[in-house]
Formats: sequence, structure tokens, C-alpha cells
Amino acid sequence: MSLATTRGLLENAVGRRGAALAFNVITLEHAEGIVAGAEQAGVAVILQVSENAIGYHGGRFAPLLAACGQVAEESTVPVSIHLDHIRDSALAEELIQHADRYGASSIMVDEADLDYELNVSRTRDAAARAHERGLWVEAELGAIGGKDGAHAPGVRTDPAEAVSFVAATGVDGLAVAVGSSHAMTTADAQLDLALVSELARVVPVPLVLHGSSGVPVLTLNDAVAAGIRKINVGTALNVAFTGRIRAFLASDPSVTDPRRFLAHGRDGIAETVAALCAQTSSTRSEGAA
Repeated sequence: MSLATTRGLLENAVGRRGAALAFNVITLEHAEGIVAGAEQAGVAVILQVSENAIGYHGGRFAPLLAACGQVAEESTVPVSIHLDHIRDSALAEELIQHADRYGASSIMVDEADLDYELNVSRTRDAAARAHERGLWVEAELGAIGGKDGAHAPGVRTDPAEAVSFVAATGVDGLAVAVGSSHAMTTADAQLDLALVSELARVVPVPLVLHGSSGVPVLTLNDAVAAGIRKINVGTALNVAFTGRIRAFLASDPSVTDPRRFLAHGRDGIAETVAALCAQTSSTRSEGAA
């Protein structure tokens, strides 16, 4: 199956009043596990490569993006590739210019740690360049907690400000602060569903929920019903990946072949993705392109 586009998956989600699931990729095992889980569930997904993941690979984005593209091309379900939380302006420019080479069809320009006016200015400029290259553009307003200490917990996105921000920047999707937080290892975040509903009523682009690993599945479904159209998941995959590897190595300390324990970690990711796809039934997007 050919690569899907993030725009196509989001248009599908909006039309269904559902949401697209987006999963963070750090290693090849992540990409393979995510797609394996999506195939088990028969659900389209988005593979996300963040600035932090690129930094982990020494600042070289080509190998990981090329691998994601190939995994997506060989998938039996639609898969798109998204560039997530890109904060460095030079990296953003390079990724925008080369995104199509690797099948990436969208980018998140993350200037949320700046004051409002500077966030608008930088996001608007980056979005214009990304749109020239045909990319779907996401931005953040409201400073979602838990990422690199840059975001204050408890901050909420103001609906009126969100409307002005989207109009001023021309972005295609908006990540909003409604109670979730990045890097949570327990699913006990409390979302402000009334705020989600109000934002969905007034903001003319799809809303994105970051930090979804910390949100109970039933609440995720409530958030989709309230208007969330893209759900980002990362930490839950790492918890499954690391937990499976740790348990396997503890059971047999003599193992040295990484294929033996990495396979268990990859399976943990696949099972986590398949379960989340099945449990969030309103996220189904079969056949989207």
C-alpha cells in the first residue's frame, strides 16, 4: 500500500467525527512495532519522528525517516509520516525542504515556549514555507506540560486566543492544552472536556491531543466525542518496549544477541498499539489515503 498523507488521514477523521492515532518513532523497532499493531487492528496510523528522536540519532534525520517511509510503503494499512515538535529553526527549514524525499507529509512547528506574539510570528513564517512544499502544518498553543521543563503544568488554551492564532498563522491543526501532559507513565490525567468542546466549536482546524499516554482510554474516547481529531502517543510505547526487554533480560542474563530482546520490545509496542486502536473505536480510519 502506498504512503498515506497526514492531511488525508485528518480529513478522514474530521469527516467521521473520529480521530487519527499518531505514534512516536525512536528506533526501527518502534516503526515496525507500530505498523504491526496497526495492521492487526486494521487501522490507519501516523508515524511521528520528533526533533528529540533526530537528536538521539546524532542529528541525522535521513536514516530514520527513510526507514519509516519503507515500513509505511510495505504496510497493509494506510500510514503517514509526520515531523513532530520541531523547534530548531534551521532543522525545520531543512526538514521542510527534504520532507517529500522521505515521504513526510506534515510537520509540527513547536514555538509554544515563546510568548504569544513571537509564537505567531515564527509559526506563520514556517507554516508559509511548509505550505509551499505541500505539507500539513500543526502548531501548539497553551503550553502542554511535561516536555523538557519548558511548559508549565495546568496551563489551558484560551479559545479566543486559539481562533486568533489559527487565523494569524494559517496552520492546519492545533495542539491544545486541556489537561494532558507529556511523558506520563500512568494513565490518570484529567482532561477538561468542556474546554475541548468549546475549542472544537470555535477553532476551524482539527484539534490535537498531546500527552495521550497519560489519559485513560475511556477519557480519550470522550475527548474524541468532544472534538479531538488527532491523538499523539509516545510514552506508552516506551513503557511497553522497555518493560518487555527488562523482563526478558532478567529471565536470562546470559543473552547477548540484541535481536532476541529487541524482538520482545517490538512485540510489546505492537500489542500496545493494537490494543489502543481496538479500544479507541472512534479512531478507525480504514482506507484513508
